[in-house]
Amino acid sequence: MKMSNLYMPTLREVPSDADIMSAQLLLRSGMIRKLVSGVYSFLPLGFRVMKNIEQIVREEMDAHGAQEVLMSAIQPREIWDASNRWENFGPEMFKLKDRHDREFCLGPTHEEYFTFMINNELKSYKQLPLNLYQIQTKYRDERRPRFGLVRAREFIMKDAYTFDTDVEGMEKSYANMATAYTKAFDRMGFKYKVVLGDSGNMGGSISHEYIAITPSGESTIAYCDHCDFAATDEVAPANFKMSSSDTQVLPCEEVHTPNIKTIEELEAFFKIDASQFIKTLLLKKEDDSRIFAVMIPGNRQLSLVKLSKLVDVSEDELLMLAEDEIYPLAGSLLGFAGPIGLKENVEIIADQRVFDIKNAICGANKKDYHLINVNLESNLYKIGADLVQVEANDSCPNCNSPLSIDRGTEVGNIFQLGDKYSKAMNATFLDKDGKAKHFIMGSYGIGISRCVSAVVEQCYDEKGIIWPMAIAPYKVLITIVNIKNELQTQKAFELYESLQKKGISVMIDDRNERAGVKFTDADLIGIPLRVTVGKAIDEGKVEFSKREDCVKEEVQFEEVVSKVSMLINNL
Repeated sequence: MKMSNLYMPTLREVPSDADIMSAQLLLRSGMIRKLVSGVYSFLPLGFRVMKNIEQIVREEMDAHGAQEVLMSAIQPREIWDASNRWENFGPEMFKLKDRHDREFCLGPTHEEYFTFMINNELKSYKQLPLNLYQIQTKYRDERRPRFGLVRAREFIMKDAYTFDTDVEGMEKSYANMATAYTKAFDRMGFKYKVVLGDSGNMGGSISHEYIAITPSGESTIAYCDHCDFAATDEVAPANFKMSSSDTQVLPCEEVHTPNIKTIEELEAFFKIDASQFIKTLLLKKEDDSRIFAVMIPGNRQLSLVKLSKLVDVSEDELLMLAEDEIYPLAGSLLGFAGPIGLKENVEIIADQRVFDIKNAICGANKKDYHLINVNLESNLYKIGADLVQVEANDSCPNCNSPLSIDRGTEVGNIFQLGDKYSKAMNATFLDKDGKAKHFIMGSYGIGISRCVSAVVEQCYDEKGIIWPMAIAPYKVLITIVNIKNELQTQKAFELYESLQKKGISVMIDDRNERAGVKFTDADLIGIPLRVTVGKAIDEGKVEFSKREDCVKEEVQFEEVVSKVSMLINNL
């Protein structure tokens, strides 16, 4: 590709609304452009990266027995009603009507569609197992699109679905897909962890997530360095002990705490550790049908996912109460709520550990007052064994060693669905005895466009992107220092054509620009191998470097093609 012909509108300034580094660099390097919040276009270089990721995924899926199809992004309401997810999926689903007033959605996922199709086409156990996949656009109306391509409303996804006769077969398919995923992410050059995940809206009994380790990632994972335990914070148990005390139970008292609201302020005021407080959080279901007061130890953070499972309300539907909503329920303002004296319509829920706090301190449900020496009776409340987020040094559930915490971006997930969808949609096959049985299913996703962002989060420096060889838009960039120098231009194009004949994807910067502009753009777009044709060509030499380390060396012109070929073939 001649850069003089390439549509690559680079930016020198960082876009003000790009909230993580990958979004900044992909926009600045002219690889993507934002249309509206959560909706992006892929320009030529970014599109090539995405296609390279797609190809790796496609090759591994095909190698592990999956067959590619392409389904419609538009799905009728009827198939979602059959699984009871039309109403239950939540507000993320884009819904629309056609001119005949028939209801459809833009597919956020395709479990229903694939199950519906297979039920109409596949009748006998002899046709199983079956593994189908597609690479297609998905749509989710995110409440708050953010992090560029990571949390977008429109995104490219590879989703696969396996159909088996029994649980044992599903487990084999699941293991097979796990192997395919490991190989695909290894080829992309990711640093990642496979962790136990929350099945969420997808359902099923077991799921795992593939988390690319990135400091800006929206996922938190807990893992043990002494055994193989690893899980997202949504499912990782927070195993910790409250400080035991033989303190005599003291009478409960009301203490004036003027404008002392936060745990940090209370620690300073009472001169005791946050673990001795009971934090009471007031939440509601989005439709205002239920109100919750959740008690947790003062030194921990609430896990909305764990709470949502206990109260059987979607995480997206759980909202913190605004200050003007708190007073009618608790007779207090934000920061002074507590479990004692709340209105009867409030469901009071407690993390089990709050009952281990002797002579605790909590809000008095009265402005500027707290209660001290609070000792709760567990039989009065609905109890959750674990309602808080896991933290570093909590005990591993397998070996009791201290856990480590890291952040990352989810780039893939796999689910053991069982008969969740086939049973709901009455999708059956005939077994060898002629009896109708429900398909046993698995579901497997890779966020193709999300991978583009996650790779950049792992591979950049202060100058720009550093693409791994396997997914780079081009593998080699040839820069002509002075396009007006006849020898530089001639030799650069000779090299360009030689590499193309070898089947190596190559760009040549033949623009009539200053050398500084060319080198700045080269650093920004991150092509792995770089050849600079400058004054040294008069002596039959060019400058060669790798983008990852930028170490420059002079190489004889005749040796460049073999050197480049060797490096590409060995990676």
